[in-house]
Amino acid sequence: MLVVQKYGGSSVANPERIRRVAGRVASVRESGHDVAVVVSAMGDTTDDLVSLVKEITDSPSDREMDMLLSTGEQVSIALLAMALKELGRPVISLTGAQAGIKTDSAHTKARISEIDTSRVREEFNRGNIVVVAGFQGINQASDITTLGRGGSDTTAVALAAALKADLCEIYTDVDGVYTTDPRVVPEARKLDVISYDEMLELANLGAAVLHPRAVELAMKYKMPLHVRSSFNINPGTLVKEVENMEKALLVTGVVCDHNVAKIGLFNVMDKPGIAYTLFKALADEKINVDMIIQSAMRDERNDISFTCSNGDLKKALAVVDRLQPDIGANGYTYGEGVAKVSIVGAGMVSNPGVAAEMFEALYKEGINIDMISTSEIKVSCIINDGDAKKAVRALHKKFNLACE
Repeated sequence: MLVVQKYGGSSVANPERIRRVAGRVASVRESGHDVAVVVSAMGDTTDDLVSLVKEITDSPSDREMDMLLSTGEQVSIALLAMALKELGRPVISLTGAQAGIKTDSAHTKARISEIDTSRVREEFNRGNIVVVAGFQGINQASDITTLGRGGSDTTAVALAAALKADLCEIYTDVDGVYTTDPRVVPEARKLDVISYDEMLELANLGAAVLHPRAVELAMKYKMPLHVRSSFNINPGTLVKEVENMEKALLVTGVVCDHNVAKIGLFNVMDKPGIAYTLFKALADEKINVDMIIQSAMRDERNDISFTCSNGDLKKALAVVDRLQPDIGANGYTYGEGVAKVSIVGAGMVSNPGVAAEMFEALYKEGINIDMISTSEIKVSCIINDGDAKKAVRALHKKFNLACE
């Protein structure tokens, strides 16, 4: 059996935790399994490196940022390899490049193009545990690249798929995937199993347990993921294909994203090409637009509203301001004090009326809905950020998601 494990920054934040991870990895090897371990940078290392950059320059090149930030994972893999060596286990650490992880040239947000697994397999044949630096790879020019936010999750799943591993375990500081954030709803329940589709929706909607790119890869290659805590031995949540399983719950989880900003344009011309002009300009600025609403036409005009991340708001407003004459808008408004609250569940596909139940729960709490977006297995609402926690609690209760 071949297992790929990934340990996040909190799991290797100090020497004691690194030794604990080493013990867990060693036990897998003792069971007779080959094991590759993908590791993130220790604790807040990446944030600390970014802070150092700010003391040097306000405009670092993306290439040099990759050169710098990739060092965090190299510290982690070397220390974990040393800890495993202290336990008497044969081990070798490899950077992303040494592990054969090849990417495109989009520095700070590179995507994996292929993985040459020959070096990793050679090390397995030598009896070694292989410790791989997450979050990084190498492009065709032999420059180090980094994969952006959640990159170590993506490395682990991609490596597991390339090696045709039997399982990919993602170790973090929580016990698994919960019906909602336990810090908001203490009665939140850990899920034993969740489908790829549901996990992808939750990840895209703001659940921070797994990165969407990692879930997409797992779904593409049908790679089972086991999300577990590195601080105990409890079973976690298995993310896998569950199409043939009975959907016991209409709603699997409730998630809230506070990283949302809303922009609305007034009296935009209602004619072909207007929406294209606006959203193409936003796309050219690499602004990811989420929810879009266009109102009913009146006097050959309508209003268009959309959401983006808080981090993209300044750039988006610049685009909107510049395009007003081209699209005929006579003003715009924006708001940062909003949140997106969503319900997700594969059981919603064959059960009409779930959205109405969501709206009822919010109405009974006196919560106004600004925008609505739906898919087969999710309903999202933009609401006032101050109502977010109240909304999550109300929806969690409405759909009976509390601990059994």
